[in-house]
Amino acid sequence: MTTTNASLGNASLGDDNLANPDLAPIEAAGRTWRWYHFTALWLGMVIAVPAYVLPAGMLEQGMSAWQAVTVVLLGNLVVLVPLLLIGHAGSKYGAPFAVLVRSSFGVRGARLPALLRALVACGWYGIQTWIGGGALLALTGVILHRRLDGAPLPFLGIGIGQLIAFAVFWAAQLIFVAKGLGAIRRFETWTAPLKIVVCIALVWWALQAAGGLGPIVSAPSAFGPNGAKHGQFWGVFWPLLTAMAGYWGTLALNIPDFTRFAKTQRDQVIGQALGLPGPMALLAIVSVIVTSATVIIYGKAIWDPIELSGNIGGIGVMIGLLIITIDTVSVNIAANLVGPAYDFSALWPARISYRTGGYITAAIGALIMPWKLLASTQGYIFIWLTGYGALLGPITGIMIADYWIVRRTELAVGALYAADGEYRYYRGWNPAALVAFATPVLINLPGFLHTALPSVFSGVGAFWIAIYNYAWFIGIGLAFVLYAALMRRGSPR
Repeated sequence: MTTTNASLGNASLGDDNLANPDLAPIEAAGRTWRWYHFTALWLGMVIAVPAYVLPAGMLEQGMSAWQAVTVVLLGNLVVLVPLLLIGHAGSKYGAPFAVLVRSSFGVRGARLPALLRALVACGWYGIQTWIGGGALLALTGVILHRRLDGAPLPFLGIGIGQLIAFAVFWAAQLIFVAKGLGAIRRFETWTAPLKIVVCIALVWWALQAAGGLGPIVSAPSAFGPNGAKHGQFWGVFWPLLTAMAGYWGTLALNIPDFTRFAKTQRDQVIGQALGLPGPMALLAIVSVIVTSATVIIYGKAIWDPIELSGNIGGIGVMIGLLIITIDTVSVNIAANLVGPAYDFSALWPARISYRTGGYITAAIGALIMPWKLLASTQGYIFIWLTGYGALLGPITGIMIADYWIVRRTELAVGALYAADGEYRYYRGWNPAALVAFATPVLINLPGFLHTALPSVFSGVGAFWIAIYNYAWFIGIGLAFVLYAALMRRGSPR
């Protein structure tokens, strides 16, 4: 699948191997990704159903359309910083996230962040598979001129038709597990321009059908002088910004899985800067304009593009649903399968290859019943997005501090694969990383429990709830400072 440096051999820690061909550094001949490959990759991941519906949750909280777009832009500008900082290590050393994180957590301790990041990605993989299965089911229903959902099944809570569509879409994606990253890069490069055309066509259709912009675009903010939430703007702004930054929190960690293929540092920096913040904001604008027009056209706001395709009718619905289906495949494989596939491989390199890790990801993504994660906007934004941001933010802060402050971007690559090298620490674990990780996680835990289970944890104080609103930022900042301070007191070795 990749061009690797086999000279590292299979260093081992106890009975566990630390290297396999998928985890070894990429040689110069295998570093072929240019800036436009990274831009296309991000365009492919950005233009997706979950990102399209994000403004809906922000409008529900009282924001105006343009305030929601601003939050989306700011959140992605914020998360671009760790993407570029952590991506630098992948481009410089050609190693994936699961290996690079050994320099901070230790050769054995690195399994903890790798596992946590992988499990979050499994959740996203399941969510996107559910969305893709829904598009496939709707497309089949249009062809057969009937609804195919079926009555809800016991325990699962979804119809037999929905379950079959989910299973079919889940199985179809396994083709890309077998084909590897080369197929993903080519797929994203070809589909990215198509997605831009679709967005333009959607806006054109909406403006033509509605005769202009709809009421959502012109609706004032609820935080204005006469609004229902006057004076409460900042109390809503920061939690939403935290959730928006956390949206790409998984990619901020495993971006080396892609930048390791970059031809130069310049390619990964330019490609990511062009591909993420601007397109995310533009997609939010498309979402707001199109949904605003649906109020005029259909008498209600339709945020779900799959439901919208069903309302358009004719050849439009066929094309729309087909594009959504293709789009979901490209997003899901690139954003939610590559990273955990490497992470699971790093847990047991001798037995788990990249391909096997991909199969594990797909299996867990199905078992978690992802439709339950999307049951409400509250659950999607404040429990799912903010919750895993609280978990992954500290790992991000530790990696940045280790690479830029402690190591000054200089890593001993061979030691990343050696049981008794520089990154052994204490029996393979770095106590400084564990303390820096656990502290912000524990601080954010009361707020998360109150948000996820308010009836059970109703007694959580206002202070802890407020802290949770800044979970991702607190996680990164506090872990960064703690780790740098603890490593300064002791030897990095």
